[in-house]
Amino acid sequence: MAEISSLFVTRLYRAELNELAKKKVSYDELQSSCLAIAEDDEAGQAWCEANGYPGYTSYSSLNDLAWRFPIFGALQKALDRHVAAFCVDLGFDLGDRKLKCDSLWINILGEGGMHASHIHTHSVISGTTYVAMPDGASALKLEDPRLPMMMNAPLRTKDAPRKLQSFVYVTPAVGEVLLWESWLRHEVPMNMAEEERISVSFNYGWV
Repeated sequence: MAEISSLFVTRLYRAELNELAKKKVSYDELQSSCLAIAEDDEAGQAWCEANGYPGYTSYSSLNDLAWRFPIFGALQKALDRHVAAFCVDLGFDLGDRKLKCDSLWINILGEGGMHASHIHTHSVISGTTYVAMPDGASALKLEDPRLPMMMNAPLRTKDAPRKLQSFVYVTPAVGEVLLWESWLRHEVPMNMAEEERISVSFNYGWV
């Protein structure tokens, strides 16, 4: 009898952030903080306008949120625990080094906002935790990393198992965290909700 097995699996980590948090994170407080920071961050607003970002991101203006605001400090400590658990699942041998959060930023997308397909270079683990996901807010779209090499491969049938699809859509809930290896290409399709979609994204490097 033929044997078919899966090789070179792409892992996606999904959990409630507060499951591993020593100090629980209030997502109501986190949402209020994100909105207040966005309103006050003139440098971030200017960058978004200059670069055509459809909403607000602190990515290019604030690189010390965890130091400035206790709620983000608590968030980062909780994320550290989830990333450590994911590293065990991935079988990483980190030697005498460790993974450390080297960037953490706010994303706010209004109706019609989107974030084009991209990867996170110079990082090992990337992810997002979700602060506001109104009805109709866009899911996270993940792309099969082998796609550029498939050349003449036929399309997958609509009822093919999720693990065989070329694109997978994940709709997270508020309070959840998703983690993936940073080379995995992903995007946020257009936000069809009238309300803002708010998230906090982050990268972990090997130091």
